[in-house]
Amino acid sequence: MSRRIATGIDIGTYQVKMVVVEELTDKHGGRQIRIIGTGLSESRGLRHGYIVNKEEVTASIREAKRQAESVSRVPIRAGFLAVGGISLDEARASGFAIISRADQEITALDIEKAGKAAREAAAPGFLNRHVLHSIPVEYRIDGNKVLGDPLGMKGVRLEVDYLFVTCLAQHEEALAAAIEDADIEIIDQMASPLAGSYVLLEGDQKMKGCVLANIGAETVSIVVYDEGIPVSVKVFPMGSSHITDDIALGLRISLDEAERVKVGKLTGAMYPRKKIDDFIANRLNNMFALIDKHLKSLGRRGPLPAGIIISGGGSGVGSISDIAKGSLKLPARLAELRISADTKIRDATWAVAYGLALWGLTGDTAAPKKNVGTSVRKFFQQFLP
Repeated sequence: MSRRIATGIDIGTYQVKMVVVEELTDKHGGRQIRIIGTGLSESRGLRHGYIVNKEEVTASIREAKRQAESVSRVPIRAGFLAVGGISLDEARASGFAIISRADQEITALDIEKAGKAAREAAAPGFLNRHVLHSIPVEYRIDGNKVLGDPLGMKGVRLEVDYLFVTCLAQHEEALAAAIEDADIEIIDQMASPLAGSYVLLEGDQKMKGCVLANIGAETVSIVVYDEGIPVSVKVFPMGSSHITDDIALGLRISLDEAERVKVGKLTGAMYPRKKIDDFIANRLNNMFALIDKHLKSLGRRGPLPAGIIISGGGSGVGSISDIAKGSLKLPARLAELRISADTKIRDATWAVAYGLALWGLTGDTAAPKKNVGTSVRKFFQQFLP
């Protein structure tokens, strides 16, 4: 029986999470995937996903690593990294190619040329930024949308629309350096919203159209799917800690007290429930207003029938699903991480690290020096329209 292991690393503003996943293959080709270890530590040295103290970040990573190694009984020497925070952004561009063959049949070279043209068109926006993902969103042949892969079809002109997911190069390099200081080699990287969507969304939700919103401590990150393709990845500088700030200011209490009030651990006459609910609802409405404005800016042809799926540490605050329904006029529900109850993973806040580990098993994790992006391309082949 062969064994493969991959580790997902999610470095958030409040917590560092690691998940170690094992894939066993028997002699008949049967596969079994299970979680063999997790690590969790308090995150220090970060602000909005940016590193402000590398030594503190490295210490947090080392502690999560120590726990994961202790539980899994496997030394962690390499892993897959989630890149998130306010540094994440997106860019769009289109490119085209004139079909080169005399019989007008589209080849892989034509597709590559169109993609290269799209990247060149977007290049001015990549100054000081690192491109994490290049995702073909739509192909057109002679102005007509292609349903599927254009390879082998015929036409005169091939056009392609691309979504580029980027992050600040300085942020990505600092994060990588902190992880390497913890004696972990980065095999590959993925934008956090996409990593979470890998395990929190079903195929039919992606096909019908939906938005996955992760409410973190200081940011709200979203990924929008339509026809099975991620058409947008965006991060907003607002999170659940802002609700804590609102309560602290409104009730004139300490931040520690406000946090306990927010999660329902402090009640009584000093903390009127209606007033607290109003603070929470007002801030959540502001968050969903940002998401709504962004969805409208995408200019999609129709609504998102699968609605909004809400995850992250801030997803358990107040009647968040009802507020999302009213604000976005979409179906809304909390994300569920469907996993066996005997694992160390307790809820969907582990989705990013778990999704990364599972994604790691789809690529060649035995080659730590491989080019970054190789397994990313394998993973994103499923998004070809």
